[in-house]
Amino acid sequence: MNHFLQNRVVIVTGAGRGIGRAVAVELAAQGATLMLAARTRAELDETAGLLRRRGACCRVLPTDVSSTREVEKLVQMTLAEFGQIDGLVNNAGIQGPIGPLVANDTARWRRTLEVNLLGAMLSMQSVLPHMMGRRQGKIVNLSGGGAAAGRAGFSAYAASKAALVRLTETVAEELRSFNVQVNAVAPGAANTRMLEEILQAGKAAGTELEVARQQAERGASAEVAAQLIAWLLSAASGTLSGKLISALHDDWRGWTARDLVHLSATSWLTLRRMDAHTIRPLADELTAGGAP
Repeated sequence: MNHFLQNRVVIVTGAGRGIGRAVAVELAAQGATLMLAARTRAELDETAGLLRRRGACCRVLPTDVSSTREVEKLVQMTLAEFGQIDGLVNNAGIQGPIGPLVANDTARWRRTLEVNLLGAMLSMQSVLPHMMGRRQGKIVNLSGGGAAAGRAGFSAYAASKAALVRLTETVAEELRSFNVQVNAVAPGAANTRMLEEILQAGKAAGTELEVARQQAERGASAEVAAQLIAWLLSAASGTLSGKLISALHDDWRGWTARDLVHLSATSWLTLRRMDAHTIRPLADELTAGGAP
């Protein structure tokens, strides 16, 4: 295994299970030192035990990412333990209410935004003074189903993830002069607790139910998404920033340094309204070789 993240300190939220645990395993294998955060201590300890048995260096801190105080404590503890923060993976997230908006519980809808969107915002806001001061850093935000297209029955989750992608693009623009890169990742299907929640929701999940059943039978891991996240945290991704990258559908493994320069200069892999006004310049970018 290549140690592309040797001497890099990375915070991973939602690291107790699912995609977050897969990301922690991949980053540790590539040499990163990790601060693991999630709400459940037992799950964090399980992830940490798995990593330490493989020789990784990590610490854990139970954290509710929607709490300003707890997020600030997470960042302060990381700096106190390791002296630096090179990367942040905002993976913590919840599915929220499943079913049509008219039947959704308002409190659960609000809580979904608090965790998925506000949580990522608070984490970025807390680490950015340190990264900006060092003039280096890489942040990866986990997108999800509904970010780029409507997703019936999952309005809270979809809205939070679409907003997170636009937040990613905006903060990336703000940080270009500080050499801090911010990207979003669409991880693709993975057999996690969120999949179980869809199956348990039954008919309320609508057409998503049959998709979930097929996915459960087929099986899907988060390893490819974890590998993409590791790549984005490493020097190999250069200064690529402000993009939504699909772990499964984009040819990120094959992108050359020239491809990264082209992508950085175009609006490819970003959220855009599709109409004549926007499609024309996108077509021009494709003709000019802007999309790898």
